[in-house]
Amino acid sequence: MQPVVLSTAYFPPVQYLCKLIAGSVTIEAHESYLKQSYRNRCSILAANGPMALTVPVVKWHGEKMPIAEVQLDYNKPWQKQHFKSIESAYKSSPFYDYYIDDFMPFFENRYERLFDFNQQILETILKSLSIAPSIGYTTSYDKVIENKIDLRYAISPKESQQQPDPHFAPVEYYQVFADRHGFTPNLSILDLLFNEGPMAKSILEQSIKKGE
Repeated sequence: MQPVVLSTAYFPPVQYLCKLIAGSVTIEAHESYLKQSYRNRCSILAANGPMALTVPVVKWHGEKMPIAEVQLDYNKPWQKQHFKSIESAYKSSPFYDYYIDDFMPFFENRYERLFDFNQQILETILKSLSIAPSIGYTTSYDKVIENKIDLRYAISPKESQQQPDPHFAPVEYYQVFADRHGFTPNLSILDLLFNEGPMAKSILEQSIKKGE
């Protein structure tokens, strides 16, 4: 598949990970921070349905906040809250105990910048999936991306921002609360890992549509 450009992301969704499996990926390191996006938000499936977990960031006093300079805000115990929500949602899932220790540092340790925080999370996810994709980083911000598929703003938790992706067709897999809510596609990769474990990589591969 043609190389793609992605934003940074906090425990990114399945669609995002499919791009990392499918081919070469460049992560945008010079854009301005965008609120209400996967840059500091992920979605899990809780007992009452999909739940958004948002990482608070320190407010920027300038007009635009460079993504690489966005700092995490610890005025509220969001790490503890996120962990409790994840534990409540997935404690009974088949592979929660197998993976959770790998992710605990992100709920216990303090990190200064969102971009670095997300990249360390991504490295841990890729290790859990046993994949080592080719990842590069932009050296400047370009509004128009040439010779690559620009998905920096297309993969979004907001339906109004989402764009059709001919290379992604989410495959249904086991979910703890599917009996209540039916299958919920494109949640955080945590949902897939905790529910399917070693099968997660195969499910990602099956979710990639080729030849379009």
